[in-house]
Amino acid sequence: MASPQRALIEGQPVLVLVDVQGGPPTDGATPAIPFMATYDAAMNRIPRLVEIARKNDIPIVFFQEAHRRNLIDFGRELDGAEGVHLLEGDPGTEVSAIVGMRRDDYFIRKRRYSCFFGTEFEILLKGLGAKTLIFVGGHTDVCVHYSFVDGHQHDYFCRVVTDAVAGSSLDAHNASLTAMEYLQTGACRTSDEIADAFESWVSPIASS
Repeated sequence: MASPQRALIEGQPVLVLVDVQGGPPTDGATPAIPFMATYDAAMNRIPRLVEIARKNDIPIVFFQEAHRRNLIDFGRELDGAEGVHLLEGDPGTEVSAIVGMRRDDYFIRKRRYSCFFGTEFEILLKGLGAKTLIFVGGHTDVCVHYSFVDGHQHDYFCRVVTDAVAGSSLDAHNASLTAMEYLQTGACRTSDEIADAFESWVSPIASS
């Protein structure tokens, strides 16, 4: 028998921006990694959530996937559909300006797909007292999905903002959302739902 659905936010929330970087090429060139058609539209919904999170003192963590130029840290990442991408120093590797990352924001660079793999993310989350992780960014079927699964296995409540993530294809995007919802009932939420939850959230410290 399935457990009852949990609240959208349980305890301290953290907004996690996964690899909101260069996006698909704008010059018609073939991208090194595939992007679904509505990728940019999904990324453009993220700045609103960043702004609302800031206003309500909800921590935000910005992630950047970046690889050394000699390709030493790609591992098996190039064995599938993806070509060489997100090299250090390339303009498209930088965190997108649209999300308004500040110099004093929490920022983590990662070499692999999951936000947890080989990074300081878990240390930061424990320091923040995090309980609920809210994922936006890309790709739904790769870095977002793998980070969600690792968050789930670290016992965090995980949410994915369905209209503020995008994948390598629509089919892959939808399949990953289904898989994440399978792990935590109520995981899939819209940006409007998240915005409303952020606006109404009261910090336990502020209310004590």
